[in-house]
Amino acid sequence: MKRFAFVSFLVLMVANVVAQRINRVYLKSTGETEKLAVLTDDGATINMSLDGNIIDYGTEYFSERVANYSRLEKYNGRVDFFTQYDNAAFAGKLKYLGRTAITYYSSFDVEILRGKIKSIGSLQFTYYQPFEDELAKGKIKSIGSNQLSYYSTFDNVALKGKLKAVGITNINYYTSFDDKAFQGKVKAIGPNNFTYYASFDRQFAGGMKTGNNQLNVNGIGFYLVP
Repeated sequence: MKRFAFVSFLVLMVANVVAQRINRVYLKSTGETEKLAVLTDDGATINMSLDGNIIDYGTEYFSERVANYSRLEKYNGRVDFFTQYDNAAFAGKLKYLGRTAITYYSSFDVEILRGKIKSIGSLQFTYYQPFEDELAKGKIKSIGSNQLSYYSTFDNVALKGKLKAVGITNINYYTSFDDKAFQGKVKAIGPNNFTYYASFDRQFAGGMKTGNNQLNVNGIGFYLVP
């Protein structure tokens, strides 16, 4: 009986670690990052910006009729918030979503971190500091074991500040030297390439020519949105 209980405990711990992860990265057609999504251990989705603030949260609904269509619906489990009596940096912010606790950097932390997500369940968040590149400072540096990097102030003007890599997956973009219809757009995510109609294709200029706008690369979903 004791052995069974111990094995059950280990299974639960492994399930929690595996489930709390970066689930998706949403990139706009311009190449800007719209949001990151983290999946919690009980199936809820938390969407956040690159500067570590929650945008929205809920349960993702997938359509059985429309391929690749989903929407975020109200989460029906436990939803708790920090109160006005908690630290000013995170008063009123989401505290629990189901079994998953969310913590934030407090008013006692350095200014650039205050109010940003510190952890979601077992996932720890770190951020680029003020002494690092101007375009990266204040943005998420790591989520769990996944490092996030950004194009710097020294890179091509069409790349500056954009998401460069998530974990081992690199993201490349068309530069300012490319056709004006697709300058700055996503060129490749990992081994997956994208091409676009050029400016002389007036009817379709800038529209995607080849490539899949929904990918799973190294266990993370990448979505290109209009």
